[in-house]
Amino acid sequence: MARWNPNKKVLDHEHSRFWGYELRDIPEPNLQRDIFPYDEISRIDFDHKIIPIDPCEEFWITDTTFRDGQQARPPYTLEQILNIFDFLHRMGGPYGVIRQTEFFLYGERDKEAVRKCREKGYPYPEITGWIRAHPDDLKLVKEMGLSETGILTSVSDYHIFYKLNLTRSQAFNQYLSIVKKALDLGIVPRCHFEDITKADIYGFCVPLAMELMKLRESSGIDIKIRLCDTLGYGVTYPGAALPRSVPKLVRAMIEDAGVPGRLLEWHGHNDFHKGFINATTSWLYGCAAVNGALLGFGERTGNTPVEGLLIEYISLLGQDNGIDTQAITEMAEYIEKELHYAIPANFPFVGADFNATSAGIHVDGLIKNEEIYNIFDTHKILSRPISIIITDKSGLAGVVHWLNKRLDLTGANAVDKQHPGVIKIYKWVMKQYEEGRTTSISAQEMERISRKHLPEYFVSEFDELKQKAYHLAFHIVEEILQREEIRSMDPVLQEPVMENFIELNPFIQFIYITNMEGKKITKNITRVIDRAKYQVFKLDEDFSDRSWFAQPIKDGKIHVTDFYTSKITAALCITVSGPIRNQENEIQGILGIDIKFEDLAKMDQDGEL
Repeated sequence: MARWNPNKKVLDHEHSRFWGYELRDIPEPNLQRDIFPYDEISRIDFDHKIIPIDPCEEFWITDTTFRDGQQARPPYTLEQILNIFDFLHRMGGPYGVIRQTEFFLYGERDKEAVRKCREKGYPYPEITGWIRAHPDDLKLVKEMGLSETGILTSVSDYHIFYKLNLTRSQAFNQYLSIVKKALDLGIVPRCHFEDITKADIYGFCVPLAMELMKLRESSGIDIKIRLCDTLGYGVTYPGAALPRSVPKLVRAMIEDAGVPGRLLEWHGHNDFHKGFINATTSWLYGCAAVNGALLGFGERTGNTPVEGLLIEYISLLGQDNGIDTQAITEMAEYIEKELHYAIPANFPFVGADFNATSAGIHVDGLIKNEEIYNIFDTHKILSRPISIIITDKSGLAGVVHWLNKRLDLTGANAVDKQHPGVIKIYKWVMKQYEEGRTTSISAQEMERISRKHLPEYFVSEFDELKQKAYHLAFHIVEEILQREEIRSMDPVLQEPVMENFIELNPFIQFIYITNMEGKKITKNITRVIDRAKYQVFKLDEDFSDRSWFAQPIKDGKIHVTDFYTSKITAALCITVSGPIRNQENEIQGILGIDIKFEDLAKMDQDGEL
């Protein structure tokens, strides 16, 4: 095998002779152990052939936040999917720079998400599906009325022989068969060439792509190919060889398999820190589409970050083509607040410290003229003012600057350097370095000391936890109110659902349902250990004067009370309640849930909220 040798102009063996562009069926898998030894770090092969860049006339981004992105985190709620879909639409702009997004179609939640997103009527991103190479799965695509779907068509011998337990010819024929069925249904197939950077390019991938293009020609329906760098093996080095060379993979599909660049898409992972550069390089060599996910969400090391692709798109074209860059910041703030996901502080474009500087001499320059140390006008483009990281060189002015940026205070509302709390913070900072500290003060440390000396400017941790509790409680009730058993107003049907629900959510103290007169029609559904004490407690009481009952009756919305001490258990609780509606959307009862704050607080400490 050829290895990089800067003094050598030819290869040790001829690497450009292939067996023709026909399927090469083999009895045993070719695992290319000279490149992928497994018990050692994988190798990068070079053939020393340089090819020129040749981008498509137009290129764009596709999104997998709701498919691959969800494989790296708890499933999104329906409301979260709809909000994120709005962000994708805004970020990509009216001309579809974010052209498509893909959904799973297997669960009812997935199907409802597709329906609700389609109701928004956005031209972009277009909603597509993702299925296995199985004929029954195509029925899901047809039922949902989608015009395009991704189809899992794994191409490496690792997948074909070991995962699918097939021969190359069997996999080849199976893939062509499912594509033909999709074409018969009028569905655009997007074949996901999974694990292509470990595959036999001219013995399997190019022949398969050629056959797909023949089907495209005979059917008159486009067939797309997604080049999936499943383990992030792709490289961009000039002269690197197949199967790891991103430029040569793209050009092999275009020049040897006859696939138009507009039908090619790159999907890569970041296992070797090359996810982003591989993706953008695929644009330069002819891929029209690059697939990514918001914040790079995805299994293992993640996908290419969509927000980064948007910035690179502008850099390459020299214009934004309708991209809303400020929506990138709003998206990140939403994900941190609503999904309780902590974006790393140094994450490009969206991290808390991405446009911050910590070196003392730099801070001085930054305060005088931010253009010296800022990548671009982050305030204008991303709604992200510059910030600094505090050291002993920052001075009192630096501390004040940090505080006002952190608290978003300007003009008359800005914190003054004469404020006693600011002076205490500054003295604390200097004391750290007098005692021998050499590292900068982290944002977390500054936050903690600032809360101590300027409490009036901060929301307390207790209030933040209350907001989390309200948010969680709201969504819990929203979910259970949709159950047909609950809407039946029949306690025989309602109580089993409520019992199951409380077992899944142990922070709930009680669940109960009242009629329109404020009388409970169900028992107090609680956990097994409390059932004997509380299931019939105050069942005959009139609750019509309670705010948790009256408010949903009045406005038809879910209501969350303030914190109170339970008269039943003496625990600190909140009650969340919502209207139960019949098929005519008329309110016929109220469901109430008492939640124990102590258990919620413990969940927050354990990172479960």
